[in-house]
Amino acid sequence: MGRRPTPLIVYANFFSDVAVDLSAHEVLVRWARQAPREIWLTSPGDVLVTPTPLSDAFLRHVCGTLGMPYDSVTAVTVPPVPGATMADAVRRAGQTELLRALAARRPGVQLLPLALDTATVGLAEQLGVPIAPYGPSGAAAEALEVVYRLNTKTGFRALAEELGIRMPPGRVCDGRMLGPTADSMLDRYERVVAKPDRSAAGQGLMFLVRGDTLPHPGAGPGGTWVVERWLDVARSVSVQMETLPSTGPRVVFSGEMRTSHGAYAGYLSPLHGVAEANTAQLERWGTAVGKYLWARGYAGSYAIDAVVAADGTLYATESNVRRTATTTPGRMVRRLLPEGLRGRTWLLGAGRSASTRTFAEATRLLRSEGLAWHAGRAEGAVLYEEAPADDPVWRYALIGACRNRVDELESAVTRVLALDPPVLDRAVTSAPD
Repeated sequence: MGRRPTPLIVYANFFSDVAVDLSAHEVLVRWARQAPREIWLTSPGDVLVTPTPLSDAFLRHVCGTLGMPYDSVTAVTVPPVPGATMADAVRRAGQTELLRALAARRPGVQLLPLALDTATVGLAEQLGVPIAPYGPSGAAAEALEVVYRLNTKTGFRALAEELGIRMPPGRVCDGRMLGPTADSMLDRYERVVAKPDRSAAGQGLMFLVRGDTLPHPGAGPGGTWVVERWLDVARSVSVQMETLPSTGPRVVFSGEMRTSHGAYAGYLSPLHGVAEANTAQLERWGTAVGKYLWARGYAGSYAIDAVVAADGTLYATESNVRRTATTTPGRMVRRLLPEGLRGRTWLLGAGRSASTRTFAEATRLLRSEGLAWHAGRAEGAVLYEEAPADDPVWRYALIGACRNRVDELESAVTRVLALDPPVLDRAVTSAPD
């Protein structure tokens, strides 16, 4: 794959105050283990800034899969600082001048963050580079405000009401009134779920049933919470979107999420076995939110998460105005597939292994078994992240002509790598292609 006309500094700012509070350092450290996968967004000449270092084996694997020279991307590791943003960590590590020098050697370079936040805007100004995809005009203050607001449960609930987007019945409360609010909701519904206002990936969720012992007024946790009716969920779905300064919102892809204990655990695209009316509704909701974002100057990736209840009703649950766990591997899949095969089925999955094999050994094993990604066949498995030594979870993308073929690939990869699949809340429903 050739050089992109506009070079990028791909900025994996997992340490951001957009998705969760910076005080949740352990959560952010866990998420930041995914940072090396942002290398899949790069082209020759780009720079990756990451809080988690890349191994030589993983870098060679990515460059080889994408057809790029091994030494064509520069990786800069920024050690995280508890309670600090990624931009603060850059400054404390004395790496501002290094990034400024790398930018100076790349005329026209832009900074592509995982999430637009106040600290990133400040860093871009220090480096003298524009933020992608805003370009020289920069991100408007209104765009920054809407990012922070719509990455909260309350912000999205308010917008959903304004736009006529269906959400589960719910109430907003101060954490000190969480008990009485949940009690009131449980008088009406047998089960509810309490969500911290700024949380992601299932972090901090509390599932409550009628009869639970709840905190008295003033004894609950701090912050703002949303208490919603618990739904009997048949499917968890999402639409991944983007809006650009010149064109407005567009659907990138949609699919079904795997979840484990309420947290994201994988993805299947396109949607299978979901009523066409619900798929169309989900995309209309995503477009409506995108028009709202576009009118306020936001440009970039965003997503709407939703569920299909057991009775077939579609409910939106949250917006993520940033790149998500699906955005980068979804982009990787589209880069690998020839234009005429974009309609193929792909699955993101993961499994834990008791084996101590290295990343290089795992990729060689997939190749020897004929399971690794093969450009000529336009199918196969890609290990899109490394498995940390202390938590050997292998994350894979599977690409095939149809859902049945993807299922076959997953069974084979699970067997060959000796993976224990995660316990899912509800398995992704099989449906004929």
